[in-house]
Amino acid sequence: MTATAIPAPGAHGGDGPRLARALGISPDAVLDLSASLNPCAPDVAGLVARHASAVTAYPDPWQATAALALALGVPPERLVLTNGGAEAIALVAAERPAGHVDDPDFSLYARHLARLDDGAPRWRSNPHNPTGTLAAHDEHADVWDEAFYSLATGRWTRGDTGAIVVGSLTKVFACPGLRLGYVITSDADLAGALGQRQPEWSVNSLACAVLPDLLERADLEQWAKQIARLRTDLIGILADAGLSADASSANFVLVRDAQSVRDRLARRAVLVRDTASFGLPGGVRIAVPDERGLVRLSCE
Repeated sequence: MTATAIPAPGAHGGDGPRLARALGISPDAVLDLSASLNPCAPDVAGLVARHASAVTAYPDPWQATAALALALGVPPERLVLTNGGAEAIALVAAERPAGHVDDPDFSLYARHLARLDDGAPRWRSNPHNPTGTLAAHDEHADVWDEAFYSLATGRWTRGDTGAIVVGSLTKVFACPGLRLGYVITSDADLAGALGQRQPEWSVNSLACAVLPDLLERADLEQWAKQIARLRTDLIGILADAGLSADASSANFVLVRDAQSVRDRLARRAVLVRDTASFGLPGGVRIAVPDERGLVRLSCE
């Protein structure tokens, strides 16, 4: 029998549908731990169904922006709602085209920055992606990527004065298909400049309609506690399999010496993130799963 060809890893994880096609199974049968989403998130699909009629109107992000600003504790005039964290990064990089990135880090920074310069404004993911390490309290960055910060700390933002923050609500609420992100700017003028760069109707009507309901259901402190417990269980399962994970504060862990682990798990419909795109070949990043995911992973 010819072995199934496992698809090569994509640049950013979330390759579950491609793996399912290769294995000839339903995408729901894949345990996709290549995308680090909140394993404790509420049922987003039910909220989407409730707001389905929103797709008949053009997007108006005003109410969603106001609700998010209130949750984040920032003035709405300093907040830009975006089409996922990816657009948030692209907008900031277009407005501030020179930057400094300490590798390894998330590859989209270097992809969108026009120039990488040691003396330019520093970009840093917090917690660091892919190690999961939180930045020290006195560590400085000009642009903080807090896509996973709330799931690590139970708080929306670190709140550094004068810094720009990009975030990904699709991580927090486990809804990457809705494409919800944001930029907290250092001043209203910068928010206005980013808004001018943003395509019209960038954030779709369904995402705008659902966001206030999602925010009402957010329990960051409890989610962070649950994720910490699940992460401890995950690290134990990996240790039983002979794999050593770095210490992490995030909803994912890094295993540096993991040759062939991705393909071996993929053949069993469990997908983890190859870390070559971070500049760490031979490693995998594994999202913290829910209880059912932990049981399944322990059997593999």
